Amino acid sequence: MSAAVGREAAPIENNFDVERIRKDFPILNEKIHGRPLVYLDNAATSQKPQMVIDALTRYYAEQNSNIHRGVHYLSQLATREYEDARVKIQHFINAADSHEIIFTSGTTAGINLVALSYGRKFVHAGDEIIISTMEHHSNIVPWQMLCEQTGATLRIIPINDAGELLIDEFAAMLSSKVKLVAVAHISNALGTINPVKRIIELAHSHDIPVLIDGAQAAPHLKVDVRDLDCDFYAFSGHKLCGPTGIGTLYGKSHWLEAMPPVFGGGDMIASVSFEKTTYNSLPYKLEAGTPNIEGGIGLGVAIDYLNSIGLDKIAAYEQELLDYATETIGAIPGVTLIGTAREKASVLSFTIDGIHPHDIGTILDQEGIAVRAGHHCAQPVMKRFGVPATARASFAFYNTKEEIDALAEGIQKTIEVFS
Repeated sequence: MSAAVGREAAPIENNFDVERIRKDFPILNEKIHGRPLVYLDNAATSQKPQMVIDALTRYYAEQNSNIHRGVHYLSQLATREYEDARVKIQHFINAADSHEIIFTSGTTAGINLVALSYGRKFVHAGDEIIISTMEHHSNIVPWQMLCEQTGATLRIIPINDAGELLIDEFAAMLSSKVKLVAVAHISNALGTINPVKRIIELAHSHDIPVLIDGAQAAPHLKVDVRDLDCDFYAFSGHKLCGPTGIGTLYGKSHWLEAMPPVFGGGDMIASVSFEKTTYNSLPYKLEAGTPNIEGGIGLGVAIDYLNSIGLDKIAAYEQELLDYATETIGAIPGVTLIGTAREKASVLSFTIDGIHPHDIGTILDQEGIAVRAGHHCAQPVMKRFGVPATARASFAFYNTKEEIDALAEGIQKTIEVFS
């Protein structure tokens, strides 16, 4: 057993035992305002199993050292654990090689890295970048900034009233002017699972690379970047039971090799003189400075934990929760569901007639129920549906149908308070 992993997660039996799983998450025993915590804000961040918490503590208590540069025992131990985590991530998303895994601080940093590096080299005046209406601000603003700097144009894939991309209109937008397509795998505001494999096929038919924002998909679906054939895939550790401040940008080797470094300093160099710097090989060329070592190790342990359960089992169970929540919450008079795509995952956004989502969130909090209320860093989506904000319940594999019942009761109470 690796020193950083700690106790191993026992495999889940064929029947999904959510009560056993819940015991792995100490925060689920908390009480909020005297009531048991019902945590339904997983699209913002997931909770952490004890083995991840233990790994972070163990790193600082027993392994703390900088990596890659030391010949002493602690440095070599920390380096091995950190690089082992990179290999775990490689296998988790089925990348071809571990050097295609770039550690970042999260999805936002991964997308910005592509915008700053790929964009600096390959995007020029008159070029186009395509994103969609349902993107998180992290997959809008970096491309707006790039377009402002280069004179390129940002084009937007529209969506229908269910929150589904209009693929025929996307196909009509493709041309030699387009230098990149960047779309979410799953919408954080609507829960829509986009047909990213089809999007990639269409883009590649015009030799256009595709970046997928996988922040919401990596925790809920089995991701296979080689099957998708995407050129870039970004996700965050904190949404899949790992620590905050760590994430991954996957890139096909030939793109990463062609991309210039964005940050200069330690670890990204092979040699430095005042006349010339020679850059390091992948992945280090794009990883300057001391990284989030404990975060990388913790993310590796989180992947161990998820693998012990199985992403297929997680996806199936969470689909049951979503179906139950859609039926239960959607049946409450005055509630409108925002985002009713045929293919959805783990997100239920809703409004209540005459009640602001912030008030919904406040009343639910008094019942111990944590949901997100606001525009969810997706203001163009809110504008598309004609609402200033929504309340959003988002589910993870440690949630239960009883918690959804508690949410329904909390919504009924909210309606009574404001009626």
